[in-house]
Amino acid sequence: MNTLDQLFKHKKNNLLAIYFTAGYPKLDDTPKIIKALEKSGSDLIEVGIPYSDPLADGSVIQKTSEQALKNGLTIDVLFQQLASVQPLQTPILLMGYYNQLMKYGLEKFLQNCKKTNVSGLIIPDMPVEIYQEQHQAMFEAYDQKVVFLVTPKTSEERAQKLIDGTTGFVYIVSNSATTGTSNSAYNESFLKRIKEKQLSKPSLVGFGIATATDYQKATKFANGAIIGSAFLKMLGESENLDQAIEQFIYSIKTKEA
Repeated sequence: MNTLDQLFKHKKNNLLAIYFTAGYPKLDDTPKIIKALEKSGSDLIEVGIPYSDPLADGSVIQKTSEQALKNGLTIDVLFQQLASVQPLQTPILLMGYYNQLMKYGLEKFLQNCKKTNVSGLIIPDMPVEIYQEQHQAMFEAYDQKVVFLVTPKTSEERAQKLIDGTTGFVYIVSNSATTGTSNSAYNESFLKRIKEKQLSKPSLVGFGIATATDYQKATKFANGAIIGSAFLKMLGESENLDQAIEQFIYSIKTKEA
């Protein structure tokens, strides 16, 4: 069974997903961060593939991507790093852009995902129609889930199509800003509307989640929440990654709102 399916089978609520950029702060930190996240109790790990022209990412993730590329991170290096941390029980998803996959070679990419125990992909700019018509069979052949994003600006009809198309979890974007912005921009009416749909698939809220209070608020509307920019800021300021990651996860999961 795909490790993402295993997670959702055994844990339904209060899921914590952590996003970080591969190859940051240093090129060889990726395996250390993954191992520390699993040890510290992150339920799901999203590994960002650095890209020179990100679409939805805020300044923090953009800067980490620039640094990771300068450090020498490539997709081949990333797969080598992912292979080095196996066996791993925590599901890993890769987050990147459609052009990266197509330039690398989609089947080669999916083959390497399967080899390195990656559970699925988040590709924000891949249209669900293109996925279903051209790629779904190949994704399924290599046991790779796909996650689509639903935003406050997504029409009801479009949102339902994205929800129906996702095979991993529904990524609920909390607001219409880029990543790393204040949670004051939460669109609660949108989150409530999605919750009222009573989705048959797991859902996680992302964008603007930075503190324990944000996390607890988000988990009232979904099965869990995703933290990215706040985690990356912490990584950039830390000298002892293992200790800093353990403290970060503990602070999110245990602190009272």
